[in-house]
Amino acid sequence: MTMKTSLSNDTLSHLFRLEYAKMTAVLCHYFGLKYMEIAEDIASETFLKASENWAVNGIPENPTAWLYKVAKNKTKDYFKHLAIFENKIKEAIRPEEIEEEKSFDFTQKIIADSQLAMIFSVCNPSNAIEVQICLALQILCGFSVEEISNAFLTKKETIKKRLFRGKANMRNDNFQIKTLYESEIHSRLEAVLKTLYLLFNEGYFSQSNDYLIRKDLCSEATRLAFILTENPLTNITQTNALLALFCYQSSRINARIDDEGEAILFEQQDKSVWDRQLIEKGNYYLVNACTGNEVSKYHLEAGIAYWHTTPTDKNKWNHILQLYNKLVLIEYSPVTALNRTFALAKVYGNKQGIEEAEKLGLADNNYYYSLLGYLYKDIDIQKAISHYKTALIQTKSKAEKSVLTRQIRRLTGIEESCPIFQFDDYDEVRELHHGILCESKSR
Repeated sequence: MTMKTSLSNDTLSHLFRLEYAKMTAVLCHYFGLKYMEIAEDIASETFLKASENWAVNGIPENPTAWLYKVAKNKTKDYFKHLAIFENKIKEAIRPEEIEEEKSFDFTQKIIADSQLAMIFSVCNPSNAIEVQICLALQILCGFSVEEISNAFLTKKETIKKRLFRGKANMRNDNFQIKTLYESEIHSRLEAVLKTLYLLFNEGYFSQSNDYLIRKDLCSEATRLAFILTENPLTNITQTNALLALFCYQSSRINARIDDEGEAILFEQQDKSVWDRQLIEKGNYYLVNACTGNEVSKYHLEAGIAYWHTTPTDKNKWNHILQLYNKLVLIEYSPVTALNRTFALAKVYGNKQGIEEAEKLGLADNNYYYSLLGYLYKDIDIQKAISHYKTALIQTKSKAEKSVLTRQIRRLTGIEESCPIFQFDDYDEVRELHHGILCESKSR
């Protein structure tokens, strides 16, 4: 492979992530959801042509503009094939379902409007949440079937079935991608926010992938949430709270792993690597989120994340514990309960933390045993080791296995093969799980 080919492939791969979803959304805006396959085919053919052309002629001066120009030309060419149009499409549609060719374009406004509409189309309430996420990954983020199956350790055939079923529901839905109706937006916004939340979760801590962090998922979820804040119909306090949470968590991503891909505990992270600009954006969106009286789970989690990105003071864990107390009442999950117990131990001591943890009785949860391992480490080393070993047996995450093995080695005095970092045991595993994202994944 020549250097020119390698550079063109790298650039094209990057642009595919950024532009494929936008291109498909605009084409679906133009053709209608019933003909999503046509939109996807044109977008795919555009990138195929780019791969062939750029490998020979090099990357154009403005590669993004080049792609949209080719996509626009291919759309026009499609309508010139009158035989295909007459035989397979024209008789089946109403005149208003496709706009006149002269009105077709890739303007920034059309791209933004089309993406917003596509987000709400993907989050069809008739689809199960796992189907919505698969659709979001493929249609909104440009992931291939293989990438989605790898992300969730699921067979490609299973993913294909989910996508087929989901797209069928989208095509049969009455949702109009050209016009966003306020009633439909309000009825679907909760599902949209939850889908983006879970999408970010999978990126922030991938339980189903060998990579600890998938930045592409985090950035896509953040980008889509930003689109929601730009539209007056979706710029509500919950949306701002969710985007604030994404900004706070994203600000620490580069500090969470070392050059070898090993996890770095929150307290041991190089804070100079934290993205201060993202933290400031988080502050901005959190302030916007607090303009009304509503307090959602996203508000509380954003508040917890806020305290983790501000200088430590003696009341930090008291604030975090109070937020967790409210969070478990709004939406209980085992992970939220365990994180609350960790905060409680920080405030009232490990012994009280152990009593609180044992009340939960989460014997089938590896984070439960990780927490007990941490709480027992200064009280009973043998019990701490036993709990860590149980957690090690239960977890399927490669990253977590590495962390737990290090903790066991530390407590048994076998540290010669361990990384040089010194970690605060449970906090590291908690940081690995979701940081402050507390929803238990049911996938």
